[in-house]
Amino acid sequence: MKVYLKGHDLEFATQQIYMCMFPGAHAEFVSSEPTEGDYIISRLETLDNAFLSETEMHLGGRCVTKSVTELFPETDDSEEIKRAKRRAVKTSMYLSAVEFLPRKPAWGALTGIRPSKVALKFLEDGKSFDETVKLMENDYFVSHERAKLATTCALRARKLSEKADRRDVSLYVGIPFCASRCKYCSFVSHSVEKAKHLIAPYLEMLEREIKLLGNAVREAELSLKSVYIGGGTPTALSNDELRFVMECIARSFDINNVPEYTVEGGRPDTLSLDKIKTIRELGATRISVNPQTMNDGILKAMDRRHTADDVVRAIEDVRKVGGLVINTDLIAGLPGDTLKSFESSINRVVDLVPENITVHTLALKKGSSLKREGAPLPDGDVTAEMVNYALSRLGEEGYVPYYLYRQKYMSGNLENVGYSKPGFENLYNNYIMDELHTILSAGAGGVTKLIDRQAGRIERIFNPKYPYEYNNAEEKIGETEKRIKEFF
Repeated sequence: MKVYLKGHDLEFATQQIYMCMFPGAHAEFVSSEPTEGDYIISRLETLDNAFLSETEMHLGGRCVTKSVTELFPETDDSEEIKRAKRRAVKTSMYLSAVEFLPRKPAWGALTGIRPSKVALKFLEDGKSFDETVKLMENDYFVSHERAKLATTCALRARKLSEKADRRDVSLYVGIPFCASRCKYCSFVSHSVEKAKHLIAPYLEMLEREIKLLGNAVREAELSLKSVYIGGGTPTALSNDELRFVMECIARSFDINNVPEYTVEGGRPDTLSLDKIKTIRELGATRISVNPQTMNDGILKAMDRRHTADDVVRAIEDVRKVGGLVINTDLIAGLPGDTLKSFESSINRVVDLVPENITVHTLALKKGSSLKREGAPLPDGDVTAEMVNYALSRLGEEGYVPYYLYRQKYMSGNLENVGYSKPGFENLYNNYIMDELHTILSAGAGGVTKLIDRQAGRIERIFNPKYPYEYNNAEEKIGETEKRIKEFF
């Protein structure tokens, strides 16, 4: 689809809304106004007190033109003015595009990865729950169910933000190794079978970085609120290697009073009783056991190398050890899955009574073998039925949604949602998704995010992406320690 911009250069905003409305389609920005075939003309004009945006969309021999006005914000803040421009452009394009679709998208004209941040702003401006839901529906064309979902999650974020302090931090430690690579995975992760030679030097460098981050926290007098060991699959390490990482953390940080400490167990085929005991012994309070599906055929097709019975066994072992809150992850929209099969997965996981259940929507990304090889996927409508079933069924069982985010290339342009029994919400998930405080990140591919919410200031520090780069990055991690101290 050719796209011509007149009166503005908001290519990114235009492409965002275009991709949301027409998943998989490609926008080609052109320098002269098209006159034939399928094309879009996006115009923006500045009036006395508003921006006037008009989108003219030609598709399949039809032409639809929609215009909107967006009043100037009551501020001279340049960022607020830019946001008003983007809203105008995206809204007029949404209104044009929706005329070509069989149904309205659940998230309307919202394109960002954090819909609850929009709801949170309304709540912080003094709007009630019902008023916020109505504003999401009217201003952004979000469906009633999704508006309620975003506002429910925003209430949780507001509760935490009221307690947040500028000197609060969380620690993320990344272990980019797995027992094998799942077909849908696009993360930087290496099979332990193929990358065993990288593990020892990786752990040595990780130890140095954790120590430096611990020094920065002490010297800047920061307060550690949560620890999260993720990946990859941290439990793909041997028991001794996992113990080494957790002992590094215990030596470098005061974890005795940390409110929350999570380890991603991920694949149940990597979880032995001994590893679970190590995880609990060294201070963790939460663990993830992630089936993704309870359908053995789909597990095999996705190279998961475990069965649904292995999930049950792993959760039983966690309960034997005791003292650990359990999360389980499921994915809606996997190849070969059906609504009936997905419902069965939800029901079987509910029967295991984990305190948390996270329901992801499949995001088909370029780094995954699934994207390269191709596979028959449930269509967006079926995936939406799966996600809606989860929302309804988990609500019946007393699970409440508490965090929410979206990604590119998601089936049906839907969302990922964390559900929890009341009182068992994962703090780290809210801290990182709602950007409530600084996240210090150790390991390959890690991104330290320094956050000053009062000043509206965020700085990012990127670690080398791959383990073989990270293993030689001592100078880089030394710079991170310095920047943390300077920020605070």
